[in-house]
Amino acid sequence: EVVGIIPRTLVNREVAHRKLTELHEVNSMHERKALMAELADGFATLPGGFGTLEEFTEVVSWRLLGLHQKPCGLLNISGYFDGLLQFLDYAVAQQFINPVHRANILVEQHPARLVDRLERNFTGPNGEWLARKAQA
Repeated sequence: EVVGIIPRTLVNREVAHRKLTELHEVNSMHERKALMAELADGFATLPGGFGTLEEFTEVVSWRLLGLHQKPCGLLNISGYFDGLLQFLDYAVAQQFINPVHRANILVEQHPARLVDRLERNFTGPNGEWLARKAQA
């Protein structure tokens, strides 16, 4: 099942894929992201631009804040996200990102493997970031 969510202002500027299981047209990007987070069982990020990166970091941040416990993954086709992954590893080495949080980002090169890992990691950790901050 594939559900698409697109702001009405982008329907004419982008190709709205009409052959999805469902396609929701919403009024704003904020509504899009809120509905996406509500409907999704997990998040698979495919190669894209600034908007894609912003949405990926937002759902990862929401997970760290305990707003959801849904798995987050990157489909690293042809090494597209290699630079981002190197940066995340650097941020871990510099102690800006908890290694547990970095490890929670699932990365695969093949779509079927990523979907399998997303399905197997549905529950995820229970707010370890919040617990760690409470101890400080």
